Amino acid sequence: MEYLIGLALAGGVAGLAGNLGFDRDRSFAPTALIVIAAYYVLFAVMGGTSQTIVVESCVAMGFLALGVVGFKTNPRIVAAAIIGHGVFDFVHGFLISNPGMPAWWPGFCGAIDVALGGWLMSRRVVQSDTRA
Repeated sequence: MEYLIGLALAGGVAGLAGNLGFDRDRSFAPTALIVIAAYYVLFAVMGGTSQTIVVESCVAMGFLALGVVGFKTNPRIVAAAIIGHGVFDFVHGFLISNPGMPAWWPGFCGAIDVALGGWLMSRRVVQSDTRA
């Protein structure tokens, strides 16, 4: 069920962003990527382990860096990083123990990330030559 809700939410965000023109602003996708990555830090804080907070913060900083680099150079980097975060969602539990993370989160967030990143990639690939 979390996958379906994630896909529906991604469709809603993509539809709203496309219809209102949010996706035309170069800062839209990098900001979304930074916020998406920050949730695992929030879960680490909720779980109460300082080691997990440090690990999740380091991972989030990597995605933040990709957002900044993509914003400054090529929006496709950001779209690919959002898709990459979706893949990360599916393997997160095997790599990092985060007791504050809800059990349904990886499926929910992974579905949103892959769908939203794919949508952004399709829009950025078409528009990148006119916007860079």
